[in-house]
Amino acid sequence: MAEAGTWCLIESDPGVFTELTHKFGVTGTQVEELWSLDREQFTDLKPVYGLIFLFKWTGEEESSGSLVQDDRLETIFFAKQVINNACATQAILSVLMNIEDPSVSLGPTLQELKEFCGSFDAGMKGLTLSNSDQIRTVHNSFARQTLFEFDSKKAEKDDDVFHFVSYLPIQGRLYELDGLKAGPIDHGPTGEDWTEAVKPIIEGRMARYTAGEIHFNLMAVIQDRTTRYNQQLKELASLPADIQASEVMRIEMMLADEENKRAKWRTENIRRRHNYLPLIMELLRHLASRGELLPIYQRAREKAIEAERKKKEKGKAA
Repeated sequence: MAEAGTWCLIESDPGVFTELTHKFGVTGTQVEELWSLDREQFTDLKPVYGLIFLFKWTGEEESSGSLVQDDRLETIFFAKQVINNACATQAILSVLMNIEDPSVSLGPTLQELKEFCGSFDAGMKGLTLSNSDQIRTVHNSFARQTLFEFDSKKAEKDDDVFHFVSYLPIQGRLYELDGLKAGPIDHGPTGEDWTEAVKPIIEGRMARYTAGEIHFNLMAVIQDRTTRYNQQLKELASLPADIQASEVMRIEMMLADEENKRAKWRTENIRRRHNYLPLIMELLRHLASRGELLPIYQRAREKAIEAERKKKEKGKAA
């Protein structure tokens, strides 16, 4: 891996990813979490620009599609991942950089980056991204406060390692963009609804894991709902007054719900960044002064040992 400064791990959360895109300067998009791949799940989300899939990486991933090696590489923005922990940002950028919707604006930072490295190969694109101070600063603004500094190390055999990949439609075909692959993976034509075409691919990927594996997360990059609702309110002016009133009320309720959700996301992201270390140290001192710290430590240690034992037994059974 190339060294380009330290990149933190990012939580797979729609509020985090939505703020991440906005801090990059992008307008017109937001990110929503998906709980299933059912058609009904996508009905209220359309247009869906892309999906971001988080899964436990085993190093043995195989793709059902074909590697793109022709002139499509000139129009698909694909970057190799050349730095540790950058896969979250690379996954969201893989979607954003390939959106062809006039209602979505990349903003100066990403637009200039796209134009600057547009003619580069995938490796050089990856190096350009990982050496961008602006992108790394935004990425690392979501770093959690930690009590201790740990030496960086590669994952051990028994460690869980997670990875993000993107799925999106480009010019009528479904692609998988994974920075650890040699290039984009073509999964064939999208048909009338690309979210239907991607469903068996993701389900097939999940089916390769052992029964009971739940370490997956799926998020959709969609059109900004506040923008869409406000546009719908403007379009209601042409409707009859009686229909207009009920529709205005319905859309204003959805807009209020969306704004409340955004406010909740902002609060959660502030808490993610807050430095709780002084509070933690004071609690530890208080417990120690009452003689309760060591018993709590012993109970926690026993639970950790038991959890590790069950994990190893589960691995042997698989």
